[in-house]
Amino acid sequence: MNAFLLYLRYISVSIRAQMQYKISFWLQILGQLLGTVIEFFGIWALFTRFNSIGTWTLSEVALFYGMINISFACADALGRGFDSFSKIIKNGDFDRLLLRPRTTVLQLLGIEFTLKRIGRFSQGLAVMGWSLSTLHIPFTIQKLWLLSTSFIGGVALFVGIVIIQATLTFWTLESLEIMNILTYGGVETAQYPLSIYSKWFQRFFTFLIPLACVNYFPLLAVLEKERDFLVPLWFCYVSPIAGILFLIIALKLWKLGERFYCSTGS
Repeated sequence: MNAFLLYLRYISVSIRAQMQYKISFWLQILGQLLGTVIEFFGIWALFTRFNSIGTWTLSEVALFYGMINISFACADALGRGFDSFSKIIKNGDFDRLLLRPRTTVLQLLGIEFTLKRIGRFSQGLAVMGWSLSTLHIPFTIQKLWLLSTSFIGGVALFVGIVIIQATLTFWTLESLEIMNILTYGGVETAQYPLSIYSKWFQRFFTFLIPLACVNYFPLLAVLEKERDFLVPLWFCYVSPIAGILFLIIALKLWKLGERFYCSTGS
């Protein structure tokens, strides 16, 4: 509980720092919002031309788009400290984190709570709300469970990916850009139903990086299309747990990486 209160203190300090330059802050939020609006406009133009992708309509794809974007926006805001970890380790600032009587994970999560991600989050939430209202999906307990666990699992998955990227920095010093395939590339992938991709691609994002487990399968149940793709209904309810398990594995790898850290000596 003490660690949680300290983390809230970290967030409070980060927000106050970002609000020092209010015009810059609002322009950054606007930039994030407009960038994602243009992105969804491209999807809309695609469906205007071809009407559907397989059996999927624009309203259905919008649900996948909205959910993955709000999940990624929250994960990106929370994990900014890990995303910029290469600078911390090259400057020797990680030594200071090790000397403090708190876990390095807590300190890195608290370095910056990136509030400008509200732009992406708001746009994703609006698109998802439009999708749910257009498809007339009722807000039952079952639907709320699926939506909430999909969101939590998605946040956990993307935070886990960023932690693994930071862990590799213990050996590489430089942040590996190839990991962006799993973060930004994962967002681009999950904006569409996974069934439109090749089988090997589906297996990769199901068993190795469980992106399908946190986004595709639970939303299949929300759309009541799990029978069309021969997916057990019970699996759709429990599959988002894979995102939390992925985060736990990432934290274990982080602890392993810390053992191999060598100070810069500065």
